[in-house]
Amino acid sequence: MNNKIKKIIDKKNKSKLVCLTAYSKNIAEIIDKHTDIILVGDSLGSVLYNYNTTRKVDLNMMIEHTKSVRMGVKKSLLVIDLPFNTYRNKSEALNNSKKVIQETKCDAVKIEGGTRVKHIVSYLVKHNIPVLGHIGITPQTVKGKFKSKGKTETEKKKLIRDAKALEESGAFGIVLECIYGDISKKITNLINIPTIGIGASVNCDGQVLVTDDILGLTNAKIKFVKKYINIKKVINSAVLKFKKEVKSGKYPTKKYSY
Repeated sequence: MNNKIKKIIDKKNKSKLVCLTAYSKNIAEIIDKHTDIILVGDSLGSVLYNYNTTRKVDLNMMIEHTKSVRMGVKKSLLVIDLPFNTYRNKSEALNNSKKVIQETKCDAVKIEGGTRVKHIVSYLVKHNIPVLGHIGITPQTVKGKFKSKGKTETEKKKLIRDAKALEESGAFGIVLECIYGDISKKITNLINIPTIGIGASVNCDGQVLVTDDILGLTNAKIKFVKKYINIKKVINSAVLKFKKEVKSGKYPTKKYSY
């Protein structure tokens, strides 16, 4: 087992895992100082490209952004989302996983789904591809409005089955997205691999958010998103100062000229 993967698993019940997204070297090298896991998420579709669904993100797009992120990551586990329609069967999943790992030097792949993808997860793990699972709301397959999971007994039982299936298949961890707190807690206590929550309460072994969201760079109005700073104001202030200095002739001075 990869040492980085082992360290992630060993932190269960000992230390909360910190996970954030990155799509470029500049952001990655800042957050790498503070994170356990950096995810190059297919969320880049909406965050960077203004897509209305992650289904429009393709493999080449993910690879190019991950290559950039890799340059900024020294200590964190680097995970890449396999995008929609890139793991429809075992051979496709393996070929694409090998491709992204070879080209980006990432540490693991993330795929969405529970029992329906357990055969793919086990096949990847058998071929030494570390896999992070993802259950609850799975944006690649959701049709219509996103709705939190785990309210009904039927949903709760399905989530537990999905989590157990992923653990048994060899996944090293599972993202729980928009799952009610009581069932998140139950799943976290039932399985021996870490759970990473996003809108799934404090009961998980760690938390993940989109970095652009916590910085206030997006206009996301999602219940689980906490904005820790309004970086738009900082950028606006810097650009305004630049504009004023250009207009007045204060920039560039001799110091900034050849």
